[in-house]
Amino acid sequence: MRSRTESPALDHGLLSPVTTGFDEAVTDAAIRDALVGTEAALARAWAKVGAAPTELADAISNAFARRDDIARAVDLDALARAAVAGGNPVIPLVGMLRSAVPAEAREWVHRGATSQDILDSALMVVAQQAAGETVAVLRDAETAVAALAEAHRNDVGAARSLTQHGVPTTFGLRAANWLRGMKRAAGRLEQLAADLPAQLGGAGGTLASFVQIGGSAGAARLPAAFAAELGLAVPHAPWHTTRWPVTELGDALVQVLDALGVIAADVATLSRTEIGEAHEHAAGGSSAMPQKQNPTAAVLIRSAAVRAPHLAATLHTASALAVDERPDGSWHAEWPALRELSRLALGASGTARRLLEGLRVDSDAIARNLRMTGSLIVAERVSIALGEEAATALIEAARAGTDVTAALAPYAASAGLDVHELLDPAEYLGFASSLIDSALEEE
Repeated sequence: MRSRTESPALDHGLLSPVTTGFDEAVTDAAIRDALVGTEAALARAWAKVGAAPTELADAISNAFARRDDIARAVDLDALARAAVAGGNPVIPLVGMLRSAVPAEAREWVHRGATSQDILDSALMVVAQQAAGETVAVLRDAETAVAALAEAHRNDVGAARSLTQHGVPTTFGLRAANWLRGMKRAAGRLEQLAADLPAQLGGAGGTLASFVQIGGSAGAARLPAAFAAELGLAVPHAPWHTTRWPVTELGDALVQVLDALGVIAADVATLSRTEIGEAHEHAAGGSSAMPQKQNPTAAVLIRSAAVRAPHLAATLHTASALAVDERPDGSWHAEWPALRELSRLALGASGTARRLLEGLRVDSDAIARNLRMTGSLIVAERVSIALGEEAATALIEAARAGTDVTAALAPYAASAGLDVHELLDPAEYLGFASSLIDSALEEE
């Protein structure tokens, strides 16, 4: 039975544990606050271009200077219910805000704007904040991965190709590859966040209402003033139906989740009982099997990575169907998809930081697993150095359980090579160490 104090519309994260504790930046309250802040920013922009009296713009901003002020003026449950009639929350929001400001300032609330101007701009503000938090956490996680790469650069293990032992590698190089993926994803998201534009086009994307109110000169300066107030990029033009800011942001968020998903998948595999090369510091338990130490963080990150591409697909579908001068339904489909992508990126990055900072690497297990296939791990090297016949002799000797060194000795002698060095996995690592160095040095 539901408590009377619980809101039926509130997502507590019960079915999304990967985001729990990480999603403050994208809650409904955060979006409401951004909507209100966007309306106040528009009033200040009007004052900056000389159309609105400064004292009236200040009165609007001052009325909503604190979150408590916003919460008193705009009840979330009431706003959500009222949004149904018009199909978006801005329509009832405007009435609530006008009721909360001095009478003489009311005409400058939402002056000339359309609902999409306010909602798109507010969502960009929220997305930019969430992206900034995600990038900051990823940078911390990168530090942890870099430490793993350095600490385990000489831990020689088996590189797995299509699930099977292939050739030798090092755990350090595996971590360095994680690092490269994270750095590229974080860099792209950081750049996209800096380029997110404000939205200001008026009812049909012509800015006609702004020209009517502030004249051509004032209207021409208004988008830049509005963007500056919000900390967003200046729009080149209204993008009511040109949705690249949303789709490109969505793609960048998916790239983050892809990079983290690879790490999580590797950790989940390496922590299998029969492999045991890596273990989470705070593994989870089981409700039925008390002996289990589940790689819970990796599991949760993977859950986010699995969900992400489908959300991005919704954004691209919506973008392709953004017809006329204002979209009918496709715009509305973007809101929850973009918010959930931001939420997943926040949750997955925070969970990944915790996982990586506490990851325990078992060097003995790495060496043990390397020995499982014996000299077969360097069969490629033998084939290149001594020829296919020698490689066949190696494989046959290994499978028969006979002396591989003796089987290869004649071939090695003919080639003037030391058979023991040839069979040493640590001598067949190519540029592994250099690749680690370059990953650590990349900006």
